[in-house]
Amino acid sequence: MSVTLLIFLSVLQGVTELFPVSSLGHTLLVPALFGVHLDRHAPALLPFLVALHLGTAIALLVYFRVRWIAIAQGFLGSLRGRPSDNGHLAWGLLVGTIPAGLVGLWLEKPLERLFHDLRIVALALLVNGIVLWLGGRQREDEMHRPAQRLTLVQAALVGLAQVGALIPGFSRSGLTMIAGNRVGLDRKDAAEFSFLLGTPIILAAGVLELPKLLHDHGQLVTAALGGLLTGIAAYLSVRFLMRYFEGRGRLASFGIYCIVAGTLCLGWFALHPLPQ
Repeated sequence: MSVTLLIFLSVLQGVTELFPVSSLGHTLLVPALFGVHLDRHAPALLPFLVALHLGTAIALLVYFRVRWIAIAQGFLGSLRGRPSDNGHLAWGLLVGTIPAGLVGLWLEKPLERLFHDLRIVALALLVNGIVLWLGGRQREDEMHRPAQRLTLVQAALVGLAQVGALIPGFSRSGLTMIAGNRVGLDRKDAAEFSFLLGTPIILAAGVLELPKLLHDHGQLVTAALGGLLTGIAAYLSVRFLMRYFEGRGRLASFGIYCIVAGTLCLGWFALHPLPQ
């Protein structure tokens, strides 16, 4: 892999993993549109792309470090019989992580086959845009609750939304933000809960795939450098997005982008032969 392609894929991953536009979808579609051939059947491709998630997870841990320390303290306190808001949030995040983790392990091989057809990925990106556009139109006068007040059932429902993002083209952050809005979180809290909820599963995915690269030191070094670049891009992205959703930023804007991008990709692949 050339240095230029490594930088491109790493930065693309770091930005699109947190922006509600699907990181895997963009990583598969954008190179094809520019005539860059990625061997989607190569055994090392998926582990490399998933290993980049480690950079994103570390960036999220660093950005929300104060929050994570409080959550960890609350969790330990709850085990000792001292309930607290942060302890309740810790259990909510734990419960919310389970659905996507179980489904991802169960359907790992069938889901991998979806990566091989870029038309399916483009269609999923288009549908993702429609979902974001419809789900992101939140009324300003709605009553909201903080993430610490979510019930475990509500946290599980938000976590269940992550299952959709196992299909390349659907955005994990976008789906969980919409689900967070629907259970009563405002835009900022829904974004924060989405990023907190995504950190363990993003980290776990990277850790599980990384051993597949250990037999090739060159691939491992490439993945490590890519993870560093991805982490920098992800840290800048989460800073921007938290400020964006603190203001009047809406998911519907990202939905319009995904609709346009997905439609253009489908049109492009209809007129041009798909790379094998």
